[in-house]
Amino acid sequence: MREIVLDTETTGMDPFSGDRIVEIGCVELLNHIPTGNHYHAYINPERDVPAEVVAVHGLTEQFLKGKPTFAEIYTDFLDFIGDAKLVIHNAEFDMKFINHHIQAMGAPAIPLSRIVDSLIMARQKFPGSPASLDALCKRFDIDNANRTLHGALLDAELLADVYLELLGGRQTGLNLSSLQNDNSDTVNEAAHHGSKKRREPRVFPVSEEELSTHQVMVNKLGEAALWKKTD
Repeated sequence: MREIVLDTETTGMDPFSGDRIVEIGCVELLNHIPTGNHYHAYINPERDVPAEVVAVHGLTEQFLKGKPTFAEIYTDFLDFIGDAKLVIHNAEFDMKFINHHIQAMGAPAIPLSRIVDSLIMARQKFPGSPASLDALCKRFDIDNANRTLHGALLDAELLADVYLELLGGRQTGLNLSSLQNDNSDTVNEAAHHGSKKRREPRVFPVSEEELSTHQVMVNKLGEAALWKKTD
């Protein structure tokens, strides 16, 4: 089962009023195991970025001006997500933008049946409790110290950990950071077979000097017959 944990940053709240996506970040899961594969793009919105929004994600009009437009990246984005389920926190917001943008390119909208909203999951599991990404990181003891500003890829990585906890604990899918540091063959094997690669037994030869030192120590043990057994 392939899932994509996804987040976006935008110029505002409403694509129908001219707001645009300025960043997309995606993290791939296979059978709830992070593979280390990701998609990330900064996007030129071809418009200004309000100061109050820059204060949230730090992406200025000047920084974004030299980046590709959505028209230039959307096929790569759609190729990466494929037909996978999309895990999004407050999915209504992100999907409103994504579908508006891809439909403007002539592509069909992504159906809501493909969406897993982790905000809804959190509210159902912890009714009445704070359910923001920061609050869930704190609840599950997930380190989000680097999240001084919102960032699509960083938030997608944090959400991947949060999502696994909401499913029942990171042991369900193993640990995100440790798997991302592993090689892809091992990750893919774990994803498809649900088990770790077995290693051949290792042999540790004992030197004559070590045997002699051990015998001296055993002789000092007196009647410790177990240690003196040779067969």
